[in-house]
Amino acid sequence: MKIAIVTQYYAPESIRIPESLATELVSRGHSVRVITGYPNYPSGRIFDGYRMRFNDVAEVDDVELRRVPLYISHSYNALARFLNYFSFAVSAAMFGWWIRRADVVYVYATQMTPAVGPSIWRRIFRLPYVLHIQDLWPESITGSSMAGGKRSKSAIAAILNPWLRMLYRTASATIAIAPSMSEMLIDRGVPAERAHHVWNWATPEPGESGALRGVDGSDAINVVYAGNFGDHQDLETVIRAAKLVEDVPSLTLTLVGSGVAESRLKKLARELSIRNVQFVGRVPPEEMDKIHRMSDFQLVTLLDLEIFRGTIPSKFQAAISAGKPVITTVQGDVAALVQAHSVGIACAPGSPQALADGLRRASAMSAGDRTAMSGRARALYESELSRSSGVDKIERILHDVRRTTQSKDW
Repeated sequence: MKIAIVTQYYAPESIRIPESLATELVSRGHSVRVITGYPNYPSGRIFDGYRMRFNDVAEVDDVELRRVPLYISHSYNALARFLNYFSFAVSAAMFGWWIRRADVVYVYATQMTPAVGPSIWRRIFRLPYVLHIQDLWPESITGSSMAGGKRSKSAIAAILNPWLRMLYRTASATIAIAPSMSEMLIDRGVPAERAHHVWNWATPEPGESGALRGVDGSDAINVVYAGNFGDHQDLETVIRAAKLVEDVPSLTLTLVGSGVAESRLKKLARELSIRNVQFVGRVPPEEMDKIHRMSDFQLVTLLDLEIFRGTIPSKFQAAISAGKPVITTVQGDVAALVQAHSVGIACAPGSPQALADGLRRASAMSAGDRTAMSGRARALYESELSRSSGVDKIERILHDVRRTTQSKDW
């Protein structure tokens, strides 16, 4: 197939699924072109070695890559964030001529705005497109502190919902990252016969970045959170739970990452005089194996919102792919996987006391029990959530969509 990928984020940014999908599809004999932005996530500054140009095409790992200009921002400012999303959508849409002979367009939708171009190309070039939805809109916007008050959030939802329903109707297929999200999308207008779910995979996967530490049998327990410090991650609950377990001398919490909530989290830790939490800062994806080696359990947390019951945070796959059990407050599909496969501890959401109880359970587990849980975590990843499994499913979906179109030369 000739496959076009539209994604605002691409390597060397930390969101690596679009890159791993593109390179894996090329290795399977497909021809892939990618339209993406200039790397700036999550710092909000363009990466060293890059300069914005209007015509920037390169071949990277046999993938034809076109970077398009965009307004760079990753701040609390709602207007700046809107300009970031919208500027990429407009820039990408202008290059429909470059991928007009594709068999199918795959849209990686962390936010829904990358679908603007493909929805237009469908009418102009009769190009089918597939939406791979990572976060549900409009809640991902209206649930953020950037959206303002209740009246502002209602206005945003009123504007976005008709457009979203149009995308759901016109996409040839829609991929959700979890079964519950797929059901929610069907309720919102996605035709049931076009709705699919594909678990995300870890990037990089173990073996791509080095050997991982096993259970060492010591009493010291390091619980690691590695990911975005955002409004939705509910890390304030983690800080408050850590205060409640300061009497467990063997337990340490390590927070790895950065984001818009970082300064207030550090302020809260200072106000509570926390002694068992350390902030490490952002770590490049290729160095995440070091984080896995230092962890005994990994934290997977989100606010208790209905939309998050149908999402699987990428840190869950990262943890179990490394054979690390998790402690989670995420309800729905995450809690169901953890409990069904005994790969960690599920706690009630939004409660420092419930999370503290989970941390105490983790610290009280024997080395043998942790070793068994680690083995189950890795087995779950290999059987259901690996890259090969995910790409297999996406490839089949793209093939099915392509059957409705006529093959063309680039």
